[in-house]
Amino acid sequence: MLRTALLLLALAKTACSSPASVASRRAEALKKLLEVFGMEDPPPPPTHFKQPPQYMVDLFNTVANADGVTKNPDILEGNTVRSFLDKTQSEEMRFLFVLSSVAKNEKILTAELHLFRLWPRVTDGPKRYHFCQVSVYQVLEKDKPDTPGGKKLLAARLVSLQTSGWEVFAITPAVRDWTEDESSNQGLLVTVHSLGGSPLDPPPLQFASGRGHHESKKPMLVLFTDDGRRGASLPTADFPGGSHTPGTTPSLGRSRSTRSLDRLQPCQRHPLSVDFEEIGWSGWIISPRGYNAFHCKGSCPFPLGENMRPTNHATVQSIINALKLSEGVSSPCCVPDKLYSINLLYFDDDENVVLKQYDDMVAGSCGCH
Repeated sequence: MLRTALLLLALAKTACSSPASVASRRAEALKKLLEVFGMEDPPPPPTHFKQPPQYMVDLFNTVANADGVTKNPDILEGNTVRSFLDKTQSEEMRFLFVLSSVAKNEKILTAELHLFRLWPRVTDGPKRYHFCQVSVYQVLEKDKPDTPGGKKLLAARLVSLQTSGWEVFAITPAVRDWTEDESSNQGLLVTVHSLGGSPLDPPPLQFASGRGHHESKKPMLVLFTDDGRRGASLPTADFPGGSHTPGTTPSLGRSRSTRSLDRLQPCQRHPLSVDFEEIGWSGWIISPRGYNAFHCKGSCPFPLGENMRPTNHATVQSIINALKLSEGVSSPCCVPDKLYSINLLYFDDDENVVLKQYDDMVAGSCGCH
């Protein structure tokens, strides 16, 4: 099994004796591989060990299998999910999330505030509350959030005081405001009231916030976006030093007899392992550690059988080639005819955890085209 991406394999096996040239080609290959993942530079690994939010890990496992291949393309809204932790680290119910890593071209679909409800506090006295109203406000004036024009209601809901667990509030309008005008981001304010509307002091309901709680239970903003990137119909890659037919393995450094043997084998799918640790990306990619991209290799001889999944065009081309009815017409090529997307769970430049889906990354099957 090959141990790195097809792009790197092609460059690593070039007949080049100069170490500097090999290093240059490898750097160029990594740059182009980053472009596939929509990045200019790889994010730096976190400065210290960080546990990703359990919500993001669970979401990845719901959307993808162990290799990152998408289970169902309709599960995820958009193609990117970002998580942000509160930057205030305050015991008060004020939260601030820095969204500078959200690209301008990303379409905001849904934004959620996730708060972990702690075990109920024992309330003294004869009056015991079973429910309370939790309200989430967008702060409009940082120093005057309690004035009539200082905040805007985003969500309000009755919350039970009998259990602990996560509460999720929709705050999409606020996040759209913040991404359009970064200076408008004055954070969020959360209040707890009785059913009659009066403030509860001290509030019987508490959320995990500040420095005294585990990282996995701290307030979190989850943002679902779409960056507009969609898979093209099998474009020809522009490799340094030449190009090759999509879906076929470059024959650099292989003997003529080996290449002849490949042409005698029927078109079929072969393993192609992409190992993120070997590429040097394991520091910032959380899951998967690598995946099998597969590649297509083999001949498309006349007559093309149904097992080779030929297109009508490939069948006609095969006939013209076999009968020599026209000069310069080659036989059909063995290429992927079904492609699957994969998902990456990783740390971005700001150490936020991101789940991103990439189209057309795994050859699902091969055919003669």
